[in-house]
Amino acid sequence: MTDLATLQSATDDLARVFGSFRAENDRRLAEIETKGRADVLTTEKVDRLNAEVGRLNETVASLETALARPGRAAKARNPAETAHAAAFSLFLRKGIDHELPGLEKKAMSVVSDPDGGYLVAAEVTDRIVSRLHDASPIRAIASVLTITADAAEGMLDLGEPAAGWVAETEGRGETASPQVGLWRIPAHELYAEPRVSQKLLDDAGFDVEAWLAQKVADKFGRAENAAFVGGSGVGMPRGFTTYGTAATADGSRAWGTLQHVLTGANGAFAASDPGDALIALTYALKAGYRPGACFVMARATVAEVRKLKGDGDGQYLWQPALGARQPATLLGYPVIEAEDMPAPATGSLSIAFGNFREGYAVVDRQGIRTLRDPYTAKPQVKFYTTRRVGGDVLDFDAVKLLKFAA
Repeated sequence: MTDLATLQSATDDLARVFGSFRAENDRRLAEIETKGRADVLTTEKVDRLNAEVGRLNETVASLETALARPGRAAKARNPAETAHAAAFSLFLRKGIDHELPGLEKKAMSVVSDPDGGYLVAAEVTDRIVSRLHDASPIRAIASVLTITADAAEGMLDLGEPAAGWVAETEGRGETASPQVGLWRIPAHELYAEPRVSQKLLDDAGFDVEAWLAQKVADKFGRAENAAFVGGSGVGMPRGFTTYGTAATADGSRAWGTLQHVLTGANGAFAASDPGDALIALTYALKAGYRPGACFVMARATVAEVRKLKGDGDGQYLWQPALGARQPATLLGYPVIEAEDMPAPATGSLSIAFGNFREGYAVVDRQGIRTLRDPYTAKPQVKFYTTRRVGGDVLDFDAVKLLKFAA
């Protein structure tokens, strides 16, 4: 079966199972309305179908991502980069590095760090970065800045310059100047230390570069995801859920504070019209940010949201990814699953909505370094690999949070 046929089959299965889920959930809601509670068997069936919808939706999304991903043909390298890649492969396998210092200076355009190790060859770096983009939900929706310094810095307009209409010969008064703020996002060191046996490294058929890229990208991806959502900002990126929040709207809220919308119940959606909080959340975001906006939540939260229906038309607010290259949507906006988002609990900020391209920035310092250690875990060889990554909120009007509280 071709990839396209597999995608079509999975999409058909998703549509069928989602139809069954809606029918059973409608029965559950009707039982609650008439008897005050749902039958246990009905609830169990709804939960089982809900989990199957989630699994199939993830399958469809993964297949669509794979089909949409362009072929990553090897980039043309100059002779210095080619020589560096060959020397780096020899370093990984045998620890022979006498040619690397000179080749690194010729092949790499970034300044070498003084803490030992060698810059990873361009081909391996590309593999790691590509896998990180595929695996990191926040990185995929945020702005990504690549720098060669220790931090990214810039200016942010916090207000609008005054303007006015005037006749051709009328006098012009002085207009007010906008407020300007400074932002700085430092790049923090992130490390991984995968290990492999020297015997496997000696095997000519073992693709050590691909192995290193996969192991490092997987470990970096998990650490990044956690930091972009809930990082403290001390020695790591700062997550957008760690800032103070307030119910006040844009313009009347202190900069550096995110706006929250209440669900109306502690640790849950309100019993009456639960979807209203999600609608209020979308309209808390200014219209200019809504194109490109998305919801971000954990898989378990998606499962709860999937049960919600609109108050007026009775339609389900969540819709599966049934179209080509169309993600699952909530109120018409894409739903991004990020497992590091908090689970619903009293006062939790479990759902985010906003334009993360405007609101959150990921900073990558160019270059990844590897230090080979064949001594401390014999007969295993450890590859201490580091990169520098930062992240922080840029625009506090561009991201809103749903707070599970009354």
